[in-house]
Amino acid sequence: MHCELTNRSEKETTAISSTQNQLIKSRSVIISGEINQPLAENVMTQLIILQEISNDPIKIFINSQGGHVEAGDTLHDMIKFIKPKVIMIGTGWVASAGITIFLAANKENRYSLPNTRFMIHQPLGGVQGRASDIEIEAKEIIKIRNRINRLISKATNQSLDKVAKDTDRNYWMEPEEARDYGIIGQIIHHWDELHEY
Repeated sequence: MHCELTNRSEKETTAISSTQNQLIKSRSVIISGEINQPLAENVMTQLIILQEISNDPIKIFINSQGGHVEAGDTLHDMIKFIKPKVIMIGTGWVASAGITIFLAANKENRYSLPNTRFMIHQPLGGVQGRASDIEIEAKEIIKIRNRINRLISKATNQSLDKVAKDTDRNYWMEPEEARDYGIIGQIIHHWDELHEY
């Protein structure tokens, strides 16, 4: 039994390694699920490797409900920091910290598949403890909210007042609405519609 489990584990590891190699060759990165520190580290590693290989464009496919604010900030900044152009493709849903990452690409390089939903909102807090700690955290959340609103405003060309109003609650958008808002540049249905160069 132990031997079977070991063999299965080795096969799974080999399959994962092979998949990663194919993604590297195609200059593609997948961001899926919750945005957290391990995911940020993994994606940063891939971006740096791809940059070292060449300056050809990198495609990022993102399907995320959001998550950790600072992990999202890290990936946003890294996407802007690296030399290769990044092409962002939203699929499924792109929400919260996922939007922060998505907006790191230039508007003309931000794409959506036809059934993707987008959501912007204010950061959430869940701190407990002494009143003084809660007050400190509340001030930090306000700072984060203002910073994210400025980021969204700059990336979409919407007024800061409008973004502040829209992010007061969960603000959901279908692809056409996200295109009109300035979050995406184009809705695509097929790979051939990507403009990589």
